[in-house]
Amino acid sequence: MAYIYSEPSHTFSEYLLLPGYTSPDCIPDNVSLKTPMVKYKRGEEPDISLSIPLVSAIMQSVSDDRMAIALAREGGMSFIYGSQSVADEAAMVARVKAYKSGFVRSDSNLRPDDTLGDVISLVRSKGHNTVAITDDGTSGGRLVGIVTGRDYRVSRMSTDLKVREFMTPLEKLVTAPASTTLKEANDIIWEHKLNSLPILDDDGRLLYFVFRKDYAEHKENPLELLDGKKRFMVGAGINTRDYRERVPALLDAGADVLCIDASEGYTCWQQQTLAFIREKYGDSVKVGAGNVVSKEGFRFLAECGADFVKVGIGGGSICITREQKGIGRGQATALIEVAKARDEYFAETGIYIPVCSDGGIVHDYHMTLALAMGADFIMLGRYFARFDESPTNKLVINGQFVKEYWGEGSNRARNWQRYDLGQGNTLSFEEGVDSYVSYAGPLHDNVAKSLYKVRSTMCNVGVTNIPDLQKNARITLVSATSIVEGGAHDVMLKTTNIKV
Repeated sequence: MAYIYSEPSHTFSEYLLLPGYTSPDCIPDNVSLKTPMVKYKRGEEPDISLSIPLVSAIMQSVSDDRMAIALAREGGMSFIYGSQSVADEAAMVARVKAYKSGFVRSDSNLRPDDTLGDVISLVRSKGHNTVAITDDGTSGGRLVGIVTGRDYRVSRMSTDLKVREFMTPLEKLVTAPASTTLKEANDIIWEHKLNSLPILDDDGRLLYFVFRKDYAEHKENPLELLDGKKRFMVGAGINTRDYRERVPALLDAGADVLCIDASEGYTCWQQQTLAFIREKYGDSVKVGAGNVVSKEGFRFLAECGADFVKVGIGGGSICITREQKGIGRGQATALIEVAKARDEYFAETGIYIPVCSDGGIVHDYHMTLALAMGADFIMLGRYFARFDESPTNKLVINGQFVKEYWGEGSNRARNWQRYDLGQGNTLSFEEGVDSYVSYAGPLHDNVAKSLYKVRSTMCNVGVTNIPDLQKNARITLVSATSIVEGGAHDVMLKTTNIKV
């Protein structure tokens, strides 16, 4: 008969942290959430560390270039979804890398003969209102003017009006030559009280914009995750099928970290994918693997050369793998076992391989529990899908604002590569659902609130960094009754719609 574990597997909601001694310097502002992202040797520093322990899931409904920029600004990292063409994924990566060197390539461009209606459509699709007007309507054409929100009023102007009639023409713009440094550009912006500064070549062709808001945002976001060239860092998902073509393209586009996106990582196909990357690139390319739920799975991927290992099968809010296949494990139990295996591997080899907890996060306090149980960082799907920056539509359902959210194993995503077992090119049955999540607003506000809770809880435990949390935290398993006790009970809650 099969081996049967004597203990049941548990979820995060079945545990609580116990408070420890809080010293005078143990306040949220003093808490560091910096954490390693890729493996490193004892006594050395990892090549990549996260400023905050959050990454966004490799999902169509979560991680595109806009999400990647927003999350990198906070100090985390997005993994651009791989269930799209190689060219499209590489283009998303390239847009992230181009966004924040201070010099930004224009993604909103029109010709002088286009109309106000074209401007309005472009602004809606891009989410910002700086439109470059070039002779040929491309980002590299000769600049003839700029349109911003100050140049038009929809209520007073016809949508058929030509752009040349209301744009700010080149002769009224302040521009700078290609030789301008970022510091010089920012000085010009402040001197002339500009929101943006076009950078032109000798022929008057548009090269870049430098934006005032980028300077301000950098000052407001000191935890930004930047590479050596001051560009936002970004990850990208790969699969075990077309990695020979996808990996080089993503690296050429500038991807900082890759991750094999699969429902189950203890496979020969992940072994082959990692072997290809190590043989072709050595250790210069950083690549995570997974998902696993046992010490054997972790050890396998560690020995295959993974830079980090993802933990979790069937715990995502849109995942129905456990229902469909009866395979998986409670996220807390899986994480505890894999983290222990990581520590044992570190003791034996002197190589520390970070663990990413993927799935099972329902409440913000689950993040703190996951970190205390050994996760170095956490991958989140539903959490990020709720924000403005996710790539899905915002709708009104039954009077409530929601955003669409679907699993990679759903019929909508058709990401059969993620569930590939070496046969065929089809999705035989679904392992994910198509759903809605409650709209929550901008990423910045929500991440700040969630991580303040994490920092505050760490202070209750008596620690100011993640390694000390993992070393010193005390965790207790709770009963079903005590879970009920932990929420509001035996009271009548006040509501705003009670009529007196």
